[in-house]
Amino acid sequence: MTGQDRAIQQSGPCVVVAGGGTAGHIEPALALADAVMRLRPDARVVALGTQRGLETTLVPARGYQLELIPPVPMPRKPTPDLLKLPLKVRESVKRTREVLDRVHADVVVGFGGYVALPAYLAARGRVPIVVHEANAKAGLANKVGAKFAERVAAAVPDSGLPDAQIIGIPLRHSITTLNRAALRAQARAHFGLHPDAPTLLVFGGSQGARSINNAVSGAASAFAQAGVGVLHAHGPKNTLAVQSVPGAPAYVPVPYLERMDLAYAAADAVLCRSGAMTVAEVSAVGLPAVFVPLPIGNGEQAHNAAPVVSAGGGLMILDEHLTTQRVISEVVPLVADRARLQSMSRATQSSGHREADEILAQMVLEVIRK
Repeated sequence: MTGQDRAIQQSGPCVVVAGGGTAGHIEPALALADAVMRLRPDARVVALGTQRGLETTLVPARGYQLELIPPVPMPRKPTPDLLKLPLKVRESVKRTREVLDRVHADVVVGFGGYVALPAYLAARGRVPIVVHEANAKAGLANKVGAKFAERVAAAVPDSGLPDAQIIGIPLRHSITTLNRAALRAQARAHFGLHPDAPTLLVFGGSQGARSINNAVSGAASAFAQAGVGVLHAHGPKNTLAVQSVPGAPAYVPVPYLERMDLAYAAADAVLCRSGAMTVAEVSAVGLPAVFVPLPIGNGEQAHNAAPVVSAGGGLMILDEHLTTQRVISEVVPLVADRARLQSMSRATQSSGHREADEILAQMVLEVIRK
């Protein structure tokens, strides 16, 4: 036994999280990692990832060990790559087993995607598995992992995973503990927004969304006339040409939002896509929302937003229906109506889950104890 092995055995449990690729998979994994460390400061968390995913920057930035494995992307259409898939899976599973053995993994927690599938196959029969599904409809990896998992959790009911415990999505502690009212003045000053005017936050994901950018910026004069301010993250590769109106609340375009906590605190409502993480964060902080689902895949973004819309906490406008005129006729009056916003805020907050990170962490630690 090496000195490193002895040091590992003397430390606390080792939790391996598998959720690489997109922020929608990585952020819940890191939120769980943070919660585990709060509950068990002696624990170790190791993240699995690949060279091509955002985890190469996000995981080290949060202070966690990252182990890289070969990716196993699932071809959506018949291609020559499909014939290579069994060999790619076998190699990735082999490399993942080597990682699990080396770090002395006590549990593998998967969040779906092309990193989770080899993690589930490598851990099967060797290391206990916990699965978390963030989307309204489970993907292939989590459907496979759930078949031999010790525990299965999901964000919403009817995800397609049998016997899943509904807990919501693990979110960053800075979001779940956010006091929007206390930060409001600081947040408005940070972005150069009017201190008191009703304000709409607009974003379309980390890269922005052209349809959202065009429709909302085209209504800039209508927002100004209604006394509504706008904070609009248009994406680093896009630009917005919006003229300010003297005496009206500012329309503030920014390429990217480094401080989402301040952006949420500055806003009275939000217009955004409806990825699972976005819906969960908006609901947790109690922001009324106008959801514009991304029109790809199997319609999962519309499914993600449906519970909040049904509860009265949001509206849904399909991407192909989002026009400047629609923004002027529906969104501008909504943001200017403080009483309606307060009612929607109560509804959206009641549909959110602020404790999902610690509930999942307790579930994972309980599996280790068993």
